[in-house]
Amino acid sequence: MVTMNISELEQVDKFRNLQLTLRERWKTSELFDNSEADILIIPSLSIDQRELQKIEGCEHYEERLLFSLMRLRNPRTRLIYVTSMPLHPSIIDYYLQLLPGIPFSHARHRLLLLSTYDSSLKPLSQKILERPRLLERIRQALRLDKAFMACYNSTFWEAELSLKLNVPLYAAAPDLQIWGTKSGSRQIFAQSGVPHPDGSELVKTAADLATAAADLWERQPTLKRMVVKLNEGISGEGNALLDLRPLIDVAPGKSSHGERISAIINNFSNLRFQATKETWANFSQRIPELGAIVESFIEGEIKFSPSVQGRITPDGKVEILSTHDQILGGPDGQIYLGCRFPADEKYRLRLQTLGLQVGKKLAEKGTLERFGVDFVTVDQGNGKWDIQAIEINLRKGGTTHPFMTLKLLTNGRYDLSTGLFYSQQGKAKYYVATDNLQKNRYRGLLPNDLMDIIAHHRLHFDSGTETGTVFHLMGCLSQFGKLGLTSIGDSPQQAEDIYNKVVKVLDQETSDEPNHYALFSDYAFPVAGDGYNY
Repeated sequence: MVTMNISELEQVDKFRNLQLTLRERWKTSELFDNSEADILIIPSLSIDQRELQKIEGCEHYEERLLFSLMRLRNPRTRLIYVTSMPLHPSIIDYYLQLLPGIPFSHARHRLLLLSTYDSSLKPLSQKILERPRLLERIRQALRLDKAFMACYNSTFWEAELSLKLNVPLYAAAPDLQIWGTKSGSRQIFAQSGVPHPDGSELVKTAADLATAAADLWERQPTLKRMVVKLNEGISGEGNALLDLRPLIDVAPGKSSHGERISAIINNFSNLRFQATKETWANFSQRIPELGAIVESFIEGEIKFSPSVQGRITPDGKVEILSTHDQILGGPDGQIYLGCRFPADEKYRLRLQTLGLQVGKKLAEKGTLERFGVDFVTVDQGNGKWDIQAIEINLRKGGTTHPFMTLKLLTNGRYDLSTGLFYSQQGKAKYYVATDNLQKNRYRGLLPNDLMDIIAHHRLHFDSGTETGTVFHLMGCLSQFGKLGLTSIGDSPQQAEDIYNKVVKVLDQETSDEPNHYALFSDYAFPVAGDGYNY
């Protein structure tokens, strides 16, 4: 459990009291969309920085919340967006030109962009707090009686920033972030009656981890594989696979408990890490710092990795927002690459029900705003699916920005009865999205180069047909050859075709460079299968 000193407890109490003002401002089921508001966006990735560095181009992930600029479609909204380093002007122009029915100059006038001019590996919120003049400028720009703050995730840095500015933060209080860890997720699943894999409680040493693994194996003698997870790993990068098949000589019934533990400890150096540069030497050092769990790996020939997204409003209501089928990669299919909306009709309504159970339990705990629940579904034949919950994310994840992009562009609605999203014209909408379209040949492309390619090949989102592609993470492109995009269509196939066209065009435009690697082969996403995300 998270332990806090007296000053931190006092800070949490003050933070909660400030958050209560959100209830007074809550007008509609859409967050202040139809009212006058000043929105402060702090896209700080306030997570373990060593884990964050496993994601290539992570320093540009503050751009993932730029979908928030679409809230300027409300002519009474003002928005402040703060980043560690300044954003390229063409990126900002790109988002503002997406706004339907709003003059560019009018939207730009209501947007204030600020930067700390600090590229160091510290959370953005910490950087802001270290700059009192910047803090004061933010404070003076806000109408405090109409302001609220949004962020990527909520820690004591964000709570302190909220209190310093006297602006309520629409997010779970820092002391509740435990429910978004691997061990906390398992507790919520158990308390809410949601099926989840057998596994362990949180451990802080490699020896205890081996003991927990041995105990799990004895409870499940037919297990072939287990997953070891750092308690605060992100996007599957903190996961490793423990293969039990080479340890058959110490399987339950063939050796003593102590011999089994020793064999598992000796085999930790052979773990299959999902992060490309991870080693047991480094991973083992993180266990005392972050904690770890072990749980059963769910086997299955036909297996998918869906997720459900929801939110808890300031008045305590739980809403289901969307479902997705996640697209995963890495050595064993545990790294988040992208998603398709919506999840398969065979199980998406069931996902909504389970997500609602989790959301209600989180609401009882006092959490607010976004939550996501990742699942594994296995086809059991005869139309039956085994559905197991894997983890909870109490932050804006990889499925947040594509769905919000669709919603804010079309002003449509999500229908719980079908699990589909409908535009205002009543047309169902679908999309394919990724944060990880990455190829060496794309390196060196500047944001302006991308704009030229988008314009020349007409790859942009068409507000008339409400189809096309919306790009993000454009700051990653030049150095890392990495780009994010959301391709929206009127059918799953059209969304896929639009996505494939983008990749084909980018490949053609960079064809004079060798294509050393691609995360997505043949211009298409890999088919969901053996692996899944945690």
